[in-house]
Amino acid sequence: MSMRSQVYEWSNLQTNANQLRRLSSDQPTAVVASREYDIFTGGVGNNITKPAETTATQFIVIEDIAASPVLSGAMQIRINTTDYFQNPDVTNMDGIPGLASPYPRGANSSISLTTTTTETSVGSQNILKSFDLYPDVYVLPGQTFQILYTTPTGTTNTALSTQVVSAFVKYTLYDGPDALIANKLLELGVTINPNNVDWYKRSLIEQQQRSRVAAAAGGQA
Repeated sequence: MSMRSQVYEWSNLQTNANQLRRLSSDQPTAVVASREYDIFTGGVGNNITKPAETTATQFIVIEDIAASPVLSGAMQIRINTTDYFQNPDVTNMDGIPGLASPYPRGANSSISLTTTTTETSVGSQNILKSFDLYPDVYVLPGQTFQILYTTPTGTTNTALSTQVVSAFVKYTLYDGPDALIANKLLELGVTINPNNVDWYKRSLIEQQQRSRVAAAAGGQA
């Protein structure tokens, strides 16, 4: 397939270092305060084996990001070395807070821990989404990108329990000919999404059909 939608869920649950998938034996791992964790290769929780990047024939459109609303967690998008979300004075910020884009939707705003492994109480607020990633974020061919999770407080780490946080990203990968079309739409100032890519394909096919009809008519004349 040359165009596919992908989602990636991360949390600080793990059994082994640098594991690729979630296991039933996973346990929460401590998250350090104010440290940026790349949810793809940050070394905590489920990770992939190489940094997220596009090849010369790929184009990625990041459509949604979200994080646990607890602990003032936030999500940042970094393209190469540039952070997408910045303060008005162009200084760095943690990103979009999980309170604005919670994962999962309706998650509680706080969790209370006891000295057992059971989370005995949760906040009374069920946070709904108030932020949309618009316009979408484009990752051009040959660029690397990171989705960074940060909490200014860190997770509570007692003898028997650590708070669990999670993050989420949704994006569409355009590969091969579809990546070429995505680049063309970018030049034209047209929003890149599957519907517009399909529209451009149909336009090319219709143009070719008209050219063949005109050539055939010219030959008969």
